[in-house]
Order: sequence, then C-alpha cells, then structure tokens
Amino acid sequence: MTDNTDAIAQLHEYRRSIDNFDAALIHILAERFRVTKAVGTLKASAELPPSDPNREAEQVERLRNLAKSADLDPDFAEKFLEFVIREVIQHHKQAAAK
Repeated sequence: MTDNTDAIAQLHEYRRSIDNFDAALIHILAERFRVTKAVGTLKASAELPPSDPNREAEQVERLRNLAKSADLDPDFAEKFLEFVIREVIQHHKQAAAK
C-alpha cells in the first residue's frame, strides 16, 4: 500500500485555494450585479433600451483578448460573459417595467 499522505495534503491545499477563488468570484459577481442594477435603473429612468448590442460586442471582444492573455480559453470566457450579459439584460428589463 502506498503512502498518499503528501498527495492528500497537497490536494487539501489545492482545494482550499479553489474555495478561496470561488468565494472571491461570488463576491466580485455580486458587486458587478450591484453596479449593473444601478445601470438598469438609470437606463429605465432615461428611457434607454435595456440592451446595447454594440457595447456587448465590445465587451465580448475585450474579454476574449483578456482570456487569451491570461491563458484561459476565450470561448469559455465568451460563454461566461454571454451568460452574465443575459442576466444583466433581464435585470434591466425588470427595472424598465417598474
């Protein structure tokens, strides 16, 4: 039987790091949505459309480039951003409906 003590200890250390990153991601997303909700309220009060396709396209391109420079799959980054954008647009539509 092999002694996996070192591997198990390293696994726990990796998992602690992953847990910290997950917590940071959640806090960052929460802050991002606080700001985008304020944008939605502003757009609604100014009677601006909830969606801005030009801005969204610019953001996709910007994040794809950031992903490439960070050695992250740009397709994954784009899918993630598109998911976030869809949620933001829903918030903006809700703000406009109030």
